[in-house]
Amino acid sequence: MTQPRHVDPAAAKRQLAARARELGFERIGVAPIDIPEDERHLLRWLDDGFHGEMHYMRRHGLMRSRPRDLMPGTLRVISARMDYWPGEARAPEAVLEDAETGYISRYALGRDYHKVLRGALARLATDLAREIGPFGYRVCVDSAPVLEKALARDAGLGWIGKHTNLIARDAGSWFFLGEILTDLPLPQDEPASAHCGTCTACIAACPTAAIVAPYRLDARRCIAYLTIEHHSAIPVELRPAIGNRIYGCDDCQLVCPWNKFSHAASHPDFKVRHGLDAARLTELFGWTEAQFEERMRGSAIYRIGYEKWLRNLAVALGNAPASEAVIAALEGRREGASELVREHIDWALSEHRRRAANLLSYSAS
Repeated sequence: MTQPRHVDPAAAKRQLAARARELGFERIGVAPIDIPEDERHLLRWLDDGFHGEMHYMRRHGLMRSRPRDLMPGTLRVISARMDYWPGEARAPEAVLEDAETGYISRYALGRDYHKVLRGALARLATDLAREIGPFGYRVCVDSAPVLEKALARDAGLGWIGKHTNLIARDAGSWFFLGEILTDLPLPQDEPASAHCGTCTACIAACPTAAIVAPYRLDARRCIAYLTIEHHSAIPVELRPAIGNRIYGCDDCQLVCPWNKFSHAASHPDFKVRHGLDAARLTELFGWTEAQFEERMRGSAIYRIGYEKWLRNLAVALGNAPASEAVIAALEGRREGASELVREHIDWALSEHRRRAANLLSYSAS
């Protein structure tokens, strides 16, 4: 790596912070690279098998907790926060209560955050290099194995809550994180202290009991994992609890008292697209693959692909109130569906038959 000469690290950090605000980041912080306790926590989590089908978590091994293995010469990690709460979206509680609509995690209602943050972080680094001269850096936005929440905590951006999300006292948890690994010896920030106290609202709110203990998340039960990272059939016993959540889950954040301090996103790319904050399940299930490609390209949802999109919708339709439109949507999609999607459609139809039979039996008694 090439470090600039005659650089004032404190001045460089001030320049970074000022430019970061111009680029849409609410805050940045600087962390050291050593996180041994978080590494031990990661290894215990992997040994418990909590990563499910996310085999890359084990494949990357200790690199995830050792930034210098990713970029030799790394001295600091610049952690940046960008708020994403879509203030104009339909209230999430209202969507969750309306079982005929599809609930999509708030972070995915707009454009793909990976591209937005990666571009802004790259610009931040190149602008600083223009001011102080070349230096070594690597931008990371879920593009490299990094324990971003642990590093953000040590950069002073917030603490890791009992639901395992990062929480900031002045902003709640509705924000994205991105990192710049650098060989600049920037002044470090003080780590954030924890302020969950005795609150366990997030644990009680999890629909599938995925938060098995404070700070312990079994991804195999997490709806965000099941609807995004999980590639095969969703376990039958967990399907009813998924409700109408078709991409991700926000329940643990929705009940967090610290989110009363959250801010609406200022970046225009995080505004709702294609009416996804209140779309009907039957309408979404009727999309052709070409329509999915056209509408979801540029969205975080695009990465799950059309097949998993239909799989998730079939589960939600199985949990929806019975109607002619719901049954017709399921039956009409069954012919020509993949084996994975067909199995979920058959489950949904069987759920409607079971509930109808139970209702008939109850009426007759």
